Amino acid sequence: MSDEEQAGEKTEQPTEKRLRDAREEGNTPRSRELGTAAVFGAAVATLMAFSGTMATNSREWMKAALSPEPGLRLHPQALFGHFGELLLQLLVAMWPLVLICLLASLLSPLVMDGLRWSNKSLMPQFNRLSPMAGMKRLYGPEAIAEFIKSLLRVAFVGVAAGLVVWHGIRGLRDLVHQPLEAAIVNGLGFTLKLMLATGGAMVLLAAIDAPYQRWNWMRKLKMTREELRREMKESEGSPEMKGRIRQMQHQMANRQMMEAVPTADVVVVNPTHYAVALKYDGGKMGAPTVVALGVDETALRIREVADGNKVPLVSAPPLARALYREGKLGKEIPVRLYSAVAQVLSYVYQLRAWRGGPMPAAPRIDVDEFGKGGRP
Repeated sequence: MSDEEQAGEKTEQPTEKRLRDAREEGNTPRSRELGTAAVFGAAVATLMAFSGTMATNSREWMKAALSPEPGLRLHPQALFGHFGELLLQLLVAMWPLVLICLLASLLSPLVMDGLRWSNKSLMPQFNRLSPMAGMKRLYGPEAIAEFIKSLLRVAFVGVAAGLVVWHGIRGLRDLVHQPLEAAIVNGLGFTLKLMLATGGAMVLLAAIDAPYQRWNWMRKLKMTREELRREMKESEGSPEMKGRIRQMQHQMANRQMMEAVPTADVVVVNPTHYAVALKYDGGKMGAPTVVALGVDETALRIREVADGNKVPLVSAPPLARALYREGKLGKEIPVRLYSAVAQVLSYVYQLRAWRGGPMPAAPRIDVDEFGKGGRP
């Protein structure tokens, strides 16, 4: 298989950015079976827990509904308001069922990918109006998966309900021979068994559908290698751009460093390959500080700037190399080099104070260049 064919295949797992963008657009994993099972199961549990309260409330509501005020017949226009009041009273009577089912409807999105809000998902998607897109949805892989899921739904629920009816058919026949109260109790018990069996079948189907929907969602968001490379370039920048940024940063650092050379007290040189500019202010600094350093061309530029601004140059090759290796721009010099740098600064101060007579002799700097008694 060629590289171009491999680059066109979606073999790479989606990145965090791709997942985040999908969620912002309202593209999240959804399982209708999980939502249906959650609401239906919550309804069954609520009926079992609050059946007495809801039965009492429903009986009172039915009495009020079947005993309208006689004045309503004289004012037909008031019937619409009366119907609205009855519906509101029915909701109040069935509040445990309504509230718990409403909360259960949030369980599916919470389990699948958390509760999220997306304004983009509210915008109309005109591409869904395309006939070709509609044909793909009707006869594509998604439609086949939905058809298989529908068959499983019928099979699971049908088998569960059929087993309950098969085992309870004799009890159903006996209801006509029982007293009314006993028949109601037994009939409600059979209904509860039927609902529990149906709910269990829905839960089993949801346990299959939810992982599949999550897997299918991740599969659709997979990326080709080209998409992955493009996203990395967009997020991190192309190598050319990053190189250009590094070059600009290096140029800016060099410019700032050269601007600091005229403020230095001394420049320690190799004398040709290394140059380190030092500054010391006893009232503000605990030790001499490196204000510029470089090798080869940078070192030459440092020496030229120092010459142009009458900054003393002191040739001390081992010290210059040690300062370049261990010193850091804008930081104080290493402690082990204090004594050697002190000799250099003492010589510089003597030069500043010299007004005639014998010129101060340049110090002979004896320093361990590598700090370990030898080359590492």
